[in-house]
Amino acid sequence: MELPFYLSFTEFENQYYNNLERWFEQYHNTSEIDYLKSLAELYSPYLYYNFANDRLQAEASIQIKDCFFPNHDKFGISFCTQCENGKPAKAVKGMNHIFEWKTITMMEYAQHILDKINGFLLKNDEVLNGQGNIMDFVNDYGIITGREGAGYCINYNQHQSTIPFLKAYLPYYGRTVDMAKYRDFLFSIVQIAECIDQKLKSVQAFEHTIYNKLKSEAKFKVQMNRQFLTICN
Repeated sequence: MELPFYLSFTEFENQYYNNLERWFEQYHNTSEIDYLKSLAELYSPYLYYNFANDRLQAEASIQIKDCFFPNHDKFGISFCTQCENGKPAKAVKGMNHIFEWKTITMMEYAQHILDKINGFLLKNDEVLNGQGNIMDFVNDYGIITGREGAGYCINYNQHQSTIPFLKAYLPYYGRTVDMAKYRDFLFSIVQIAECIDQKLKSVQAFEHTIYNKLKSEAKFKVQMNRQFLTICN
């Protein structure tokens, strides 16, 4: 069962038991704890543990490769050594990119994916004849990983983890993401996590709470950083 991803706490809360019922219909030998563990896994990537406040906070971001051409200042017709009749040969398209890591918000990532899909739809308008929408291509390997010049280089495996969010957030038609909808998500994600955790606590499954998981991961990172600094010193 593909669990629905909600951007609004109200929607999440209202649909909780309907989705739980569908879960049991598909997975007969499971419990509500299994359902809650799956929800925790779905939403935890958009949160982090804040040591100062001892609580969960929203962190909807993704690390991505920002690619560019080496010696880009020399890239052009006048410096092109692989051109035919004044046009770059196909080999130029395969020029290796170099990159730097960049952290962007999930809203920026969604807009980038939306731009890629709309670019494809525009180029193939005659072939598609108006058929299909954004969701039909949200996980198309060729479109998502396609590179034309400089820009973000999408890792397809990493992209899989963003699919639930993109399906909930991207419009079926249009060229711009909804900023208000994204703000609602940032306000709601902590409430959703706290709701999941409260239900896990009610069935004595404290070790599976998002709070416990992210706090443990944060402590581990701090310990590793301290060990690294000790070694360096």
